[in-house]
Amino acid sequence: MRKNRAVSTSTDAHPATSDGDPGAPLLPLDALPPGWSAGAPDGADTADLHDLLRRHEVAARGRSSAGLADVEADVTGPGRHTRRHVLVSDARGRARGWGTVHDRAAGRVLVSAVVDPHLPDDVAATLADALLGWAERASSALARERGLDLTQMDSGAFAADERQQGFLRAAGFDHTRTWWQMGRPVSEDDADAAAQMHPDLTVRRVRRAGGGMPDEADLVAVHDVLEEAFADHFNYHEETFDEFLSRLREDPGHRWDHWWLAELTQDGETRPAGALVGTVSPGADEAPASTYVAYLGVLRSARGRGVAKSLLRTVVADAAARGRARVSLEVDADSPTGANELYAAEGFVTSYSTQSWHKDVVVSS
Repeated sequence: MRKNRAVSTSTDAHPATSDGDPGAPLLPLDALPPGWSAGAPDGADTADLHDLLRRHEVAARGRSSAGLADVEADVTGPGRHTRRHVLVSDARGRARGWGTVHDRAAGRVLVSAVVDPHLPDDVAATLADALLGWAERASSALARERGLDLTQMDSGAFAADERQQGFLRAAGFDHTRTWWQMGRPVSEDDADAAAQMHPDLTVRRVRRAGGGMPDEADLVAVHDVLEEAFADHFNYHEETFDEFLSRLREDPGHRWDHWWLAELTQDGETRPAGALVGTVSPGADEAPASTYVAYLGVLRSARGRGVAKSLLRTVVADAAARGRARVSLEVDADSPTGANELYAAEGFVTSYSTQSWHKDVVVSS
């Protein structure tokens, strides 16, 4: 299972350029309506960006789950140094387009081009082309900083959003994967769901050290388990421990007490077998919060022993004990481990689908 935020923005340290040239324009504004402008957003723009994102999501899939806290974290949070962004505003100063590039891992950048769905088709297509062109230049610049000759632009679209898919296709992206967004409601009856597990298996939260911070050895174990577990999965890119930890802590829903390790004891020796990292998703209006499973991975050597099922039931039981409304997750529709079948058997139902769209970029000199 993976987790990719569709929205990410960058730091004020890179406000003027997409390719390292301080005199280069962010976008070819002569192709856009008169009076429009482009620049790097800051904290004062987050509400406008949030409104733009909500309009996009409602048009693309009928409802929005975008949170203002997520936008604020991306624009002003501690991880902004890994991002580039551009905001396009109309003559009245209203956000009409938002391009983002996130240096996710060596050889992979996450790309987003959000275009106001209320724009005329020709203006929207021109704006999308400009944003994705900017994203390609910014992706090349980020890869060049890493000393790479090639990088992958990884973007996405809702499966029902033919408009966004058309923008990506026109920019040279290919549809490479489909993801199911699954969830299940939680009730009080789920509070004891974690009781059923393999006798040699233990699921526990990461230990807490002095000052309430998590034990570093446990965090390293979680990282190492997930890196090995996903090495044979679609589009795996190695991520260092520091990159992994910093990125997950940037999420507004991050909580240390939502990290679990599964351990198997064999011949008197206990070793990590799986790991789960969850986050908190706030409920809309007065609705209860939900739990989101950001990562669930099992070592190849431990598969077939109920590790994934035990981790999943543990997080469901935890959500029930906290009075949460729901547990949600994302899974590869073509999962090589059959994870989608496990989730369906545990009561998870697909609510909508998303797509990955990729384009390889040769780094400019």
